[in-house]
Amino acid sequence: MQDVLTLILGGGRGARLYPLTKHRSEPAVPIAGNYRLIDIPISNCINSGLNRIFVLTQYLSASLHRHLAHTYKFDPFSRGFVEILAAQQTNEASSWYRGTADALRQHLQYIEGDGAEDVLVLSGDQLYRMDFKKMVEAHRLTQADMTVAVLPVARRQAVNLGLVRLDDACRLTGMVEKPQTDAELQPLRLPAEWLESRGIERRGRDYLANMGIYLFRRQALTELLDNNAEAMDLVMEIFPRCLATHKLRAHLFDGYWEDVGTIKTYFEASLALTGDDPPFSFHSPEGVIFTRMRYLPASRVNAAEVDRCLISDGCLVESGARLHHCVLGVRSRVGKNVTLKNTVFLGSDRIETDAERADNRRQKLPDIGIGEGTVIEQAIIDKDCRIGQNVRIVNRRNLQDDEGENYLIRNGIVVIPNESVIPDGTVI
Repeated sequence: MQDVLTLILGGGRGARLYPLTKHRSEPAVPIAGNYRLIDIPISNCINSGLNRIFVLTQYLSASLHRHLAHTYKFDPFSRGFVEILAAQQTNEASSWYRGTADALRQHLQYIEGDGAEDVLVLSGDQLYRMDFKKMVEAHRLTQADMTVAVLPVARRQAVNLGLVRLDDACRLTGMVEKPQTDAELQPLRLPAEWLESRGIERRGRDYLANMGIYLFRRQALTELLDNNAEAMDLVMEIFPRCLATHKLRAHLFDGYWEDVGTIKTYFEASLALTGDDPPFSFHSPEGVIFTRMRYLPASRVNAAEVDRCLISDGCLVESGARLHHCVLGVRSRVGKNVTLKNTVFLGSDRIETDAERADNRRQKLPDIGIGEGTVIEQAIIDKDCRIGQNVRIVNRRNLQDDEGENYLIRNGIVVIPNESVIPDGTVI
């Protein structure tokens, strides 16, 4: 697979995941305690034998760059690499990426100069496991100009995704972004036996969603970008124009896939990982998800009640704590008699020393972590937050969307931004 070049789109401002993207880019957002979102597409590539990877970045990318530099190192004789392509001013371009097509176009010199036969384009905000070798084989067998990975979905999911229409030979004949009405959805509905004829159970899934995974012939990609110089977006502008002129095919996928680019989907996908039979495993014979080695000690849990939780490395859970359906990120510190329910706590970037905690007392500042007697429900606590004692973060007014000095509420989920300080006794 040395003749496949991968480009991972690092995302723009990540507004849908704000405030988790207040100080970091979207692919750098932690997931499942130990990992970051960027680890998903990179690990899928490595497990598929694709080890020549560019990550296109521009927005708050320092922590992402640091993570990639510390995590992904290849044998110098393997030709493998994970490198950053940051937005930059050149003689040809003087602006930030204005869309997915523009991001690729600004780095055409690397694509054209590489000599790869095919170019795989991925997103950095999805949770899935996929063998790209199968997609490459089907792409080359059918001599497609571009292959789009598609996923069967039900109507409730379809209205939030881009849908595709195919002919009997799996060639794309139409694409619609987030159709809302029956008039838009009906032409995209799959024929009754379409999935079953391909060995896939229907289970109420009547539509095919675009997964945001694209495989191009290198020459076709460069031609499309050059011939549509004013187009900024692949899906909205370039793909509709080439349906009749190029061979666009679909690669059918029937595994777990979730777009975690919003607070709601990120929260739900994170908590789903704590279930008795989680829909996704980060350590699977089908492909391990890799991440940075941190050399942290084992977590310590002292006489606490823990039910369906993920507890990462370097955590301390004090006696009397009750944790139900939670994710604890690295270096999380949970005080005595704390109650956490349906909570994603991203942890901390460092462990405070005894001297630092004593200094916190003098300044009347809570320690990093969650203080004694605090109750938190239906919430995301970002890294390095200082939650005081006897705090209640429970969305007491049952709001769907709201903002305060040190919190936001999105879809009924309370989000405490990075490095926030919540004083003792606060009620949110």
